[in-house]
Amino acid sequence: MPKIRTSRTKPPPEGYEEIEGVLEDYARKMRDAENESHEGKRRTESLWPIMRISHTRSRYIYELYYKREAISKQLYDWLLKQGYADANLIAKWKKPGYEKLCCVRCIQSKDMNYQGSTCICRVPKAQVKTAVWLSGTGHVEDDGALVRCSASDPRPWTQPPPSHNRRTESNMDLGPLHKRFDEMMGFVKRAAPEQGGVISGINPVAFSTTDPIRIWIIQLAIILGMTQLLSLLMARIRQPRVIAEVIGGVILGPTVMGRIPNFSNSVFPAASLPYLSLTATIGLVLFLFLTALEVDVRIIKRNAKASLFVSIAGIVLPFGLGAAVAVPIYNDYVDHSNNFGYFLLFVGVAMSITAFPVLCRILTELKLLDTNVGVLVLSAGVGNDVVGWVLLALTVALVNASGGTIAVYVLLSSVGWTLFMLFPVKWAFHYLVRKTGSLEKGPTPFMMIVTLMIVFISAFMTDILGVHAIFGAFIAGLIVPHEGGFAIALVEKLEDLITIIFVPIYFTLSGLKTNLGLLNTGKVWGYTILLCVVAFIGKFCGCVAAARGSKFNWRESSTIGVLMSCKGLVELIVLNIGLQAGILNQQTFSMFVLMAIVLTCTTTPIVMTIYPPKYRTSALEEIMRNAKTDEEVKSAPRVSAARDDDDAGFKSRFSVILNKIEHIPAIMTLTQLLQPSQSSVTLASAGDGDHSSRDIPGVAPATSSVQLDALRLIELTDRTSAVMQSSEADDIIRRDALLSIVRTFGYINAMPVTTSLSVVPYESFPNSVASHAREKESDLVIIPWYAGPEEAAQVGGYNPFEGLFGQGRGTSGERTSFTIYSHFVRHVFANNPSDVALFVDRAVSLLTEGQQAVRGQHILFPFFGGPDDRLALSFVVQLCANTSMTATVLRVNIVEADGLSPRESGDTDAKQLPVPTSATVMSQSGFPDTLYAPPTTQTRMESQSADGLLFSRFTGEGRASLPANIQSALTRITFEELPTAVPLAMLIQRANEENVKLTQNKRGLLLVAGRSRRLAVASHFAELKTLLQEYAEKGQGRISGDVSRTLGDVATAFMTGTKANLLVMQAAPPVTQEE
Repeated sequence: MPKIRTSRTKPPPEGYEEIEGVLEDYARKMRDAENESHEGKRRTESLWPIMRISHTRSRYIYELYYKREAISKQLYDWLLKQGYADANLIAKWKKPGYEKLCCVRCIQSKDMNYQGSTCICRVPKAQVKTAVWLSGTGHVEDDGALVRCSASDPRPWTQPPPSHNRRTESNMDLGPLHKRFDEMMGFVKRAAPEQGGVISGINPVAFSTTDPIRIWIIQLAIILGMTQLLSLLMARIRQPRVIAEVIGGVILGPTVMGRIPNFSNSVFPAASLPYLSLTATIGLVLFLFLTALEVDVRIIKRNAKASLFVSIAGIVLPFGLGAAVAVPIYNDYVDHSNNFGYFLLFVGVAMSITAFPVLCRILTELKLLDTNVGVLVLSAGVGNDVVGWVLLALTVALVNASGGTIAVYVLLSSVGWTLFMLFPVKWAFHYLVRKTGSLEKGPTPFMMIVTLMIVFISAFMTDILGVHAIFGAFIAGLIVPHEGGFAIALVEKLEDLITIIFVPIYFTLSGLKTNLGLLNTGKVWGYTILLCVVAFIGKFCGCVAAARGSKFNWRESSTIGVLMSCKGLVELIVLNIGLQAGILNQQTFSMFVLMAIVLTCTTTPIVMTIYPPKYRTSALEEIMRNAKTDEEVKSAPRVSAARDDDDAGFKSRFSVILNKIEHIPAIMTLTQLLQPSQSSVTLASAGDGDHSSRDIPGVAPATSSVQLDALRLIELTDRTSAVMQSSEADDIIRRDALLSIVRTFGYINAMPVTTSLSVVPYESFPNSVASHAREKESDLVIIPWYAGPEEAAQVGGYNPFEGLFGQGRGTSGERTSFTIYSHFVRHVFANNPSDVALFVDRAVSLLTEGQQAVRGQHILFPFFGGPDDRLALSFVVQLCANTSMTATVLRVNIVEADGLSPRESGDTDAKQLPVPTSATVMSQSGFPDTLYAPPTTQTRMESQSADGLLFSRFTGEGRASLPANIQSALTRITFEELPTAVPLAMLIQRANEENVKLTQNKRGLLLVAGRSRRLAVASHFAELKTLLQEYAEKGQGRISGDVSRTLGDVATAFMTGTKANLLVMQAAPPVTQEE
């Protein structure tokens, strides 16, 4: 007989008052059922109504503690002791497969009456009142003698209407959902809902099951706002975004803001969480699909043996240590009704898992992908990730199975579905991808539909087979091809919605379930610290030992161990699955979540400490660093550093920087002029008769003294697609459109071309350029400044620096874009170890329809003196080796010296700067700017002497001793003296006059200028200021200081007063003895 009343000898625990009314209501109904007449009834028939009410009361207490977490463990234990709930029945509900059964009868007869997830509980018709409930349409429906399982159907119970025939006098009001039932009954009674919204007085924050979108939007706004704010803060300390999402959930949960009175009930009411959880689950399924797309099995082949050892060691040792630490935690904090073996297996998996998506982002951010350590960790991470998901699937299958036989069936069914997906479905999917042309054009709408259907069908199948739905989504991601960039293009179409909205919701829910207030004793904190130590030591020691066995040094091995200990979002997904399966309670869940946060946060700073850039070793060049094809290796032999006498003084190796497709015209225009003669740029000699080399792709038809090293820069963002691009650089470099154009251009012009790819954050672009120039031993780095399609159509040429003007044609977005790009250019000028040339293509070289091509270029170069002008003069001579080029060199002499020493900016006193070094200050635009030290008397005299020697070499008697190719080039160069008091104005006038003459002769004008920001001979600040004021008065816009800081004074004057292409050159800084 179930217990109706309880006798208490001491006050109940805190929280009892909140549920006392409900418990008393149950007791009253049990008393009424007991006092009814039982004459003529069998004992079982008399006890059945009382038993049903007792079971419902037990279910109510079970839901309070295990599902809604609304009461404390102390109160729950007290309720069991006092007889308010049946402990044996609750223990059955906690067992996987029994949770949806309503009573002891259902449980005992499970084999006969259990169908799917609903139990059929039939009782004698004479003893059962008709059970009715509200249907989705608001009508009352009759189930006859079928008694609904209260656990499997959440719809509220009610009394039958008077028109129904009563089959018994017993009271069957189940009670635990009476409040919700009253609300829904009020909805049924209402004729029509209010349509006035807030105008009619409706509370927009109040939760309603009929219109949950309002509270969902409020919750979403709060979650995204909190996540974005924390991610901005975490990014400053180089922490992954997932940490911000989890910490945001912890703050919004019971740990912090949940302690504010009525906050959780108003913003995150318990009734609204299922809707939020459904959204999060959909997002999690899609996110695991994206995670699988990041897993490229080809990566493992890069270092298969070492990665296999590290992966195995990173699983076995942490698994064993995790199983060991699981024993005391189970004894002290886990309900012993849970299977110990399942808990031990789960803890071992949680300890051995590695967060591959977060690991990819950390490797990319720390620029470790192109190192031996990065290649090994990436390969081992893929294997560890796959094995971890398999172990987790095994754990979930065992937990969800009711017996050993069922577990075997679940595993076999899951393996069968996996094989079905990896072979027949994969073959069919690849066939559709090729058939629809998605490999070449990207995913078509049809393929997007097919892909999403496969993802959700696979998730559905693994869920009904007894494994979580996320495993089906992960398997679906493994069948997607990576060839042709299809996987990356697919990720680009899905990632923003998933990572911006769905994923933060899921991990915020994880934080809402985390209550750090439960870690309230020293013993609990001791176990939490033990978890952190064991998780780190297990991964670290195992991976370090395996790395040392693969002949990595101690520093590299330690870095591998630290990186493999990263937990991140995969660990949180595992923990949430454990919480849903009942393996973890809220206290142990909070302990493991804190462990995951600590280990993920410590990964980046530890790696930066023990493995700084100076100790890093690049991976094999053919594998990762340059990702060059075999054809490129054949077609691009290294030009010897020792040049022939005929080429003395000429540059032979050029690095060109490609960021956008608009850079291609500028690169082609300049590199075309680098060929010694026009004859070398023809497709083939008319009468050579040998075309064998042209039949071999990638092999140039002839050799050239000029070699191009093209560096493709791709910005690394937080997007998954950007991380995939960095990890698949060797594949992207073969199909990148910009690099393919450059390779083709080099082939046509008999010019060897090598290509490289760098996927780094935008602020790291200058460092990548400097590293590339240093590695390739470049003689000159060429940076293009492009013209957009609209600006290219403007009559008379385009000034790309109009984006930096305060007024004029440049829009606000253009000003921001050009300011950022000029900041990049200035950093390259300041940090690059080799000579740098900025080529500003003002679109005058682009042909319009019907326009005739120019028949050559004429160069106008003003020589003031200094290292930049000397470099520019030598380069002009090299350009004139091309027979289609001519040049005029003006040696400018300022007639009236103003006595001012050269100054690097208009508002900085050069005397305040240190002599031997340069300084970095903030410019007015908010970006750093480099101010070079003023010349000393010695350096000025040395520079003037070098100017005279170089000029006399090309114009004096020493000209006859020069090599033949230089003498030939000098015959096409005219040297003139230009004495003037206003050199900038005179140069603008001379350039415009030359441009008019050349246009009439169908020739183009190329202006060349030294940047002269270092060791300038004279200051043009005052004259340039006057020119800019006149420029602004004409209504053409106001130029900011960023233009002169980027180009120098002379080039800025050319940009404001002329309409010709411009080449700005800066010589490499002098090499110090330390270097």
